[in-house]
Amino acid sequence: MPTISDVARVAGVSTATVSRVLNGNTEVDAAMAARVRTAVDQLAYRPSRIARSLRTRRSAVLGLVISDIRNPFFTDMVRGVEDVAFANGYSVVLCNSDENLGKERDYLQLAIAESMAGVILAPASLDETDVSALTGPGIPVVTVDRRAPDPAVDRVLIDNARGARLAVGHLVDQGYRRIACVSGPTTISTGAERLAGYRAVVRSRRLRTGAELIRFADFHEASGRSAMSELLAARQDIDAVFVANNLMTLGALQAVADAGLVIPDDIAVVGFDDMSWAPLLRPPLTTVAQPTYDLGAETARLLLDRINGFTGPGRELVLPPTLRVRASSAPRRER
Repeated sequence: MPTISDVARVAGVSTATVSRVLNGNTEVDAAMAARVRTAVDQLAYRPSRIARSLRTRRSAVLGLVISDIRNPFFTDMVRGVEDVAFANGYSVVLCNSDENLGKERDYLQLAIAESMAGVILAPASLDETDVSALTGPGIPVVTVDRRAPDPAVDRVLIDNARGARLAVGHLVDQGYRRIACVSGPTTISTGAERLAGYRAVVRSRRLRTGAELIRFADFHEASGRSAMSELLAARQDIDAVFVANNLMTLGALQAVADAGLVIPDDIAVVGFDDMSWAPLLRPPLTTVAQPTYDLGAETARLLLDRINGFTGPGRELVLPPTLRVRASSAPRRER
């Protein structure tokens, strides 16, 4: 069985450098890190979990607590976490909080009971999620996708407000002026930030505004359908809608079809989260795309830094979204 010394010899580096690369340290020279990874692949090297567990008194297991296992947004994110974890000799236990603070607390207690090396958490609440059960006994935790109240905890996020500004600004540029919003809950940072981005464009472009153009849902399909139906039934004469996540967008599209409207002739639609099905719809759906794999991978790297002794202040990494323009937001036609 190959050892870390074998990897160092093949890569032409020290064992300390191999260890830093395997632990996700980003300060190692890129060419040197590439040689280490090539040597790892050639030798089929796997770090010793037993040795690490004896050294740290923790298992070689990471906890990953996500908020909704049914949401396909998390698929690539989980893959990013797992790829980095596996390359560094860790397994990942996936837990689903269901946006429920009680379940979230139970899973954090499970991480303690099972002596997990660290936890990645998509918080169920912006204000009420409490990670002190982990940070107190020194179990590293990093939040992903969403903010938590503790500023000392590392976090990897998407620039949600920018994503919403891209979406709504695009609709304005396409000629739409009565733009509604189906927002997620503002008790979750992603919901609050996307709504703030929508409102920022409405104000800066001097569009019609008001509570009647906004409906709140819970990031799930059924609530998205209900919220969109309410907007259409209120006869606000809206000509476009920004929907703040993928599942709510599916529901909103169903509501538009229920009302007998045609996209984009009667109403333009822009969603958030670029799922694999978005370009397959008729018409193809304009969406805000998130680098979800990178979101997971970067979160895992920050967690490994903490596991391996980094003690600096809380870090925040914000990844940029992009707008994927398709036919659902074609230029507005006069009606």
